[in-house]
Amino acid sequence: MQGDSCRLAMDEKRDVFLMGRKLGMTQVYDAAGACVAVTAVEVCPCPVVAVRTPDDDGYAAIQIAAEKLSSPRRCTKPMRDFYTKANLPAHKHLREFRVEDSSVYTPGESLDLSHLHAGDMVDVRGVTKGRGFQGVVKRHGFDGGPGAHGSMFHRRGGSYGNREEPGKIYKGRKMPGHMGTVARTVQNLRVIRVCLEENVCLVKGSVMGPNGGLVIIRTAKKGKR
Repeated sequence: MQGDSCRLAMDEKRDVFLMGRKLGMTQVYDAAGACVAVTAVEVCPCPVVAVRTPDDDGYAAIQIAAEKLSSPRRCTKPMRDFYTKANLPAHKHLREFRVEDSSVYTPGESLDLSHLHAGDMVDVRGVTKGRGFQGVVKRHGFDGGPGAHGSMFHRRGGSYGNREEPGKIYKGRKMPGHMGTVARTVQNLRVIRVCLEENVCLVKGSVMGPNGGLVIIRTAKKGKR
């Protein structure tokens, strides 16, 4: 019992950082019988590769890895040497996170779903779906023009002000271009359920990215449990 209380006290002092794969959306029923839309995320064990301290590195941060590679040859030699120095097998993903106090983390320890509990508030970060080259109607929500009677202005962006004054297009003008494939964070999502046997957690609401996309789960910066 004393060991469990010490572990819980340690968990309260530090933030949780996990990486996993988005499985998709489903729905579950809460204790009140209400139907809740959730996103299922499969979280793999994330070992702490390195710990950065203000005395040695000038800032406090931790580096965690995810998805162990079947063969070390699948990553570059500098990365193989990096993992060898940390006494860990090579992994596919490596991320660094700033923390307030890095001394509560130990190199080599594994972060998993046991550090998350139902009711916790988390921030989920991922990469949105790629939409390719899109026009202003789909990319920025423009209304467009009349769709009949030969208006020739159905889904165009209109005038961009390219005349003698100002003689250029101002930076930030909403125009056609590449859409999607950008990193986005959804804040303050509540953890509905944690399934330790399947390494799956259910988060209330939607999460960006396609099914199978990599997502990062961390303790919410603004919301608390």
